[in-house]
Amino acid sequence: MLKKLLVKNYAIIEKIEIDFSKGLNIITGETGAGKSILLGALGLIMGNRADTKTLFDTGKKCIIEGTFSIPKHYKSYFEENDIDFEKETHIRREITPSGKSRAFINDTPTNLQILRTLTSTLVDLHQQFDTLDIHDVSFQLNVVDALANHKEEVLEYRTKFQQYSKNKRQLDRLMKQSNDTSKEIDFLEFQLKEFNEAELIENEEIKAEDELKSLSHAEDIKRVLSATQQYLTENESSVVGQLKDLSFELNNIAKFAEPVEQLKDRMEGLIFELEDLSSEMELLGDKTELDPERITEIRERLDLIYRLQNKHQATSVSELLEIQHDIESKLESFGDMSGQIELLEVEIQKQEKELSERAQKLSVARKKVIPQFEERIQSQLQTLSMPHAQLKVQITTTPSLNKNGFDHVEFLFAANKGGRLDSIKDVASGGELSRLTLCVKSLVAGALAMPTMIFDEIDTGVSGDVALKMGNILKDLAKGHQIITITHTPQIAVQADSHFFVYKDHAGEKTTTSVKELDRTERVTEVATMLSGSPPSTNAMKNAKELLKT
Repeated sequence: MLKKLLVKNYAIIEKIEIDFSKGLNIITGETGAGKSILLGALGLIMGNRADTKTLFDTGKKCIIEGTFSIPKHYKSYFEENDIDFEKETHIRREITPSGKSRAFINDTPTNLQILRTLTSTLVDLHQQFDTLDIHDVSFQLNVVDALANHKEEVLEYRTKFQQYSKNKRQLDRLMKQSNDTSKEIDFLEFQLKEFNEAELIENEEIKAEDELKSLSHAEDIKRVLSATQQYLTENESSVVGQLKDLSFELNNIAKFAEPVEQLKDRMEGLIFELEDLSSEMELLGDKTELDPERITEIRERLDLIYRLQNKHQATSVSELLEIQHDIESKLESFGDMSGQIELLEVEIQKQEKELSERAQKLSVARKKVIPQFEERIQSQLQTLSMPHAQLKVQITTTPSLNKNGFDHVEFLFAANKGGRLDSIKDVASGGELSRLTLCVKSLVAGALAMPTMIFDEIDTGVSGDVALKMGNILKDLAKGHQIITITHTPQIAVQADSHFFVYKDHAGEKTTTSVKELDRTERVTEVATMLSGSPPSTNAMKNAKELLKT
């Protein structure tokens, strides 16, 4: 409930402060006095866009502050947003001369989104010459859902639908990415096939190059090894034979000179080493063979390696193996993408099944409440002198799931007997729209749990007995909600629990808007003025007293 509204330095308001009551608050006044300016100020603390053009004094900041009585169940919202919870909550909006706008909840700075979310559940603001929400099919669906009393089910459905939509967007992205990379996958698979067929081995090119050198010079190797072996051990005048003769001579003189014994031993060791060396050369020579086929085989292998190195700008088989590993990793990642796509498709199918079941339940609940709603609306419209008016709630099934399920809800209206049912925006006049809006909102007010409802000239296009009946509806609605209504109709004004009069004050250097709450006597004069003009006639004063039952 809105307990107090403070407005400073806004439009033609220098400063006003209004204390609203619990029930029906009526605001009247001359045209242009600033009644709707109050709603503009209230719109600022509900998160509407700020504009420095609205400053009364461009050198000072504008302050709009609303004091609300907040139910306890709002406490969790305050805690979620790190705001101190107070039963009497102050919501303030400030606009500086430079155009900077700031918002506060209980003196805690906050952003407009948090402000809008909070105030949208506290105040329903209906303005005749702004957006008429009854035209909006989203509002019409909300009306039906409120009557169906399945708020939690709708919330659960929309939460799950949001995740479902997110998964579908992710699937679309992966599918596009998969299509874009199909050519790359083909190319990588071709490259990997080359590597797999090559069966590369770490450092094999070094061994192959060494083997090729040996095979290419096999004839020279055999010739030199054979000649060396012959020179060492096989010829009649071989080196080993000559050394053996010398060793024999040394042995003969060793008994005469002890150091010669050591020299003889060294000589015999040298002979043994040369004989061993000759044996190894013989073995190596025997192993070394001319093998043209092996040479061709090695050269072909090296050609393959060199071609791959050149193709991939590598300098070794080690680098080629790294490239092969990278290709394998890329292909695996694409394989992961296919796995993700498959998992997402399965998950989306499960979600679609669950959402379809939930959407069906929502649809059943909506359709169940519609007949009684249509009947009650028609009854109220008859009360408001529209005996032949009809409101039809049309539910059509959408081709695919959406945030509301399968249902598209639209209100169709016909004001006259035999009239064609059509969209409200296409067939309802101002007065008809006012009456229809009041009927709809009065029926769903309890279900929407909106503490404060504000109507700006809901009586447009109506007068006399119809206006009186509209006033009765507002009075009845005020038993469970705080109602604030701007009106030009005396039949509605007389129903007020609190009556505020907006007027222009010309006393200062500038014309300003002021507001005062009328006492009983002042109300009689104001209602009489609304009936006959200013100054009110004697009959108007009498009629006003009768209407006010004074």
